Order: sequence, then C-alpha cells, then structure tokens
Amino acid sequence: MGLQGGRDTVLPVREGELSSLTVAGLSKAFGDARAVADLDLKVGEGEMLVLVGPSGCGKTTTLRCIAGLERPTAGRITIGNRVVTEIDQGVFVPPEKREIGMVFQSYAVWPHMTVYDNVAYPLKAIGVLRGEIHDRVMKTLRLVQLETLADRYSSQISGGQQQRVALARSLVAEPKLLLFDEPLSNLDANLRLQMRVEIKELQKRLGFTSVYVTHDQTEAMAIADRIAVMDRGMVRQVGSPRAIYDRPANTFVAGFMGTTNLLEGSVQEVTDAEAVVRTSGGITLRAIGARGAARGATVHVSIRPEALQLCPLEKPAAAANVWPATVALSTFLGDSVLYRLEVAGHTFEVHGPSTEVFEVGSKVTLAVEPSRCTLLIE
Repeated sequence: MGLQGGRDTVLPVREGELSSLTVAGLSKAFGDARAVADLDLKVGEGEMLVLVGPSGCGKTTTLRCIAGLERPTAGRITIGNRVVTEIDQGVFVPPEKREIGMVFQSYAVWPHMTVYDNVAYPLKAIGVLRGEIHDRVMKTLRLVQLETLADRYSSQISGGQQQRVALARSLVAEPKLLLFDEPLSNLDANLRLQMRVEIKELQKRLGFTSVYVTHDQTEAMAIADRIAVMDRGMVRQVGSPRAIYDRPANTFVAGFMGTTNLLEGSVQEVTDAEAVVRTSGGITLRAIGARGAARGATVHVSIRPEALQLCPLEKPAAAANVWPATVALSTFLGDSVLYRLEVAGHTFEVHGPSTEVFEVGSKVTLAVEPSRCTLLIE
C-alpha cells in the first residue's frame, strides 16, 4: 500500500522554498587517498538526483560534503542562492544551519523516545512553538501512515516503520534539500520495493529537492529523475534512467547499470549513423553511436539481454544483425527465460519471453537491431 495523503496531509511547500543544488569543483582527500575528484553536479528545484556506484566510488563522501558533515578539500556548494561551502573563501556553514534534512542508512531514531517525540525533535531544536509542533508532527505522521503509532516507542516498531519515522523527522522541518544515505539497505527485499515506491510518490507529491545515494542499480532507476554514475571519485555519466540504461557513455556505465553483453572488436566502416564492427570471434555487426569512431579503432559494443531476439534456426529473422547460435543454458524464471548462447566463441546472455522455451543444445537464430547496439569508444 502506498503512502496516503489528501489535502489535509500534504505539507505545503511555500513559494520560494524550493531550492536547487549546485556542486562545483568538489574534491575531498583523506591523507593521500582522493575520495572525490573535481566533481560537478547540478540538481534542479523539485528534482531527485540519485548518486550510484560501487563501494568506494565517493558517493557517500559527496553526500556528506553537501550535508556539511565533511569539510571538502576544495570546491563550492550552493543550496538555492546561498553558498554553504566555498573552500577558497573560507566559507563553511555547519550542517544544522544548511536547512537540510537527512535520512540515514541506520534510521538514527532514538529508541527511548516515542514516534511523536522523534519526529518533534527537529522542531523543538529550532524553537518552534508547542502548538505548531503538534500540528506539524501529526500532519507529517499522517503523511507516512504512522499517526496511530505516535505514542509507541520506536524500539517497539518494525524496521520499515522506523525508516518511516526517520523520513517523517527529516520532512517535518520543511527542509530546502533532503538527503538520503542508502536509506533502504537495512530492509528486507519486499520492504525495499515498497519503500522506494513510497519515497518516490512522496517526493513527487511534495516536490522537495533531493539527493539520494545507493549502490543498488535497480533502486536508482526506479526512484531517480536523473542518475549520476560515479567511479573512483568521478562522475562517469549523468542522465535520465532510460538514457543511462539504453545509451551508456562508456563500458563502466554499461557494465555497472544492469546486465549487458560487451563485445570487443575493430571498426570496419563508419557512417554518420552507424559503424560496422568485427569481433575477434568473427562476428560482424552494425551499431549506433559511431560519432568519434575511426576506422580500425578498437571499440566495444553494448547489447542488453532483453534487446536480443531468439527464433528457431529455420525461421528467418528480420533484424540487420543475425547469427546462428547454440543454447548453452536455459533457466525458466516464470515471466521470462534466462539463456546463455554460444555464438562464434562468444557467450551472450539473453532474456526471452516464457511463451516459447528453447532447451539446452537447441540450434537457434540470434538477432538484434543496430538501434539496440551501442558503440562505446571508452
């Protein structure tokens, strides 16, 4: 069940309160180890940007610098029109004065306090009047479906409910920017699925600006307006979830964001729209994204498993790229079938419909359109 909210449960975002975020030239080093390297990011008003990448890529350090929990080595951070960090000028606004909310991986709720008191705490800390505190706390608790648990101690509720308390506590002060540090990683699989939908619905309803850190690629694609893929302290690509997935900018992004078939080969021909690539195994294929590719250059071609089509060997395929193949693995998954196919010394992973299942050892035709094959120079 999703988060419910009518007119009386929506926390209003007052005019002028929506804030953008700009990060320019951000660097952070721990001794000789560089965690973030000259990073630039922009988040629009009411947008959710998700930072995703492998462990140690710098995504959490970036978030902590935005929050003011880490002092950068260099760079400038602006929330709305207010500069909160500018290292060259000695500007560093402490976290409690940045008008941000933060949801942590560990929930960070106080077990000795009730749900109500946990959510009320930020308002008490900034001196909000008692009567207004009650109204705002109960309105926020209704928003996350916890109003009936207001008097329950946080140690007496489930992990998913504790995460809702943490979300409510971050929202109650109406922050200009909301930061999420892997908030769902401690939940079980079903709760993660439920909570990421609810967070996305809530973000769209309230329109708050947010930066969300996760290592889960599926979670990133489900929740983001835009994704920034990070690696070794740098942003490798920024774009919508569909653009990141369908048109990765390099082999790192292609391999990290979901499953892909990466084929290495050399460019045989180049046109404005396509390139002809021949692999070491002798496969010749056409791929899009040929801008910058030179004849004879070594490149990679990314093909997503669901882009590939399977049909019986004797049945002609209409696609431009067609090869005979042998089924090496066939695993029924209910709504789909996972295959591994052998093609001229290459192994392809294919996700096919469950309406027609090819058994191991079957000779088949493998086909894919050039528009589903992305040429990668880097």
